[in-house]
Amino acid sequence: MSTRIPQIRVTAMPADTNPYGGVFGGWLMAQMALGAGSLASRVGQGKAVVVSATDFAFPGAMAVGDELSVYCDLVATGTTSLTIAAEAIARERNGEATQTVARGTFKFVLLDENGRPRAARAHSE
Repeated sequence: MSTRIPQIRVTAMPADTNPYGGVFGGWLMAQMALGAGSLASRVGQGKAVVVSATDFAFPGAMAVGDELSVYCDLVATGTTSLTIAAEAIARERNGEATQTVARGTFKFVLLDENGRPRAARAHSE
């Protein structure tokens, strides 16, 4: 059993499908952005906004009712930016089988109260 903790967990619903009845890739990307944004705000200790999303792959498919877990890792820090890798793993609704359904990388810029880029605050452990 994995000790990884997801940033978010959500169930795919009928409104999240594409015209072919599968879960829409754009919905997957949005869930990954939400998870990555949660980590960016926590690590950056404030407002963090997406400035790019790259390297997306969709190696699997998920069905309505499947549970999506989004796992995120901080992979790089810049003066005012954070780069976060996100992995989306689906678990079948009525069982334990899982598969990776999407991966991607998000870059965030940290903003101050005036909406201007700012350096990361000192992080205390």
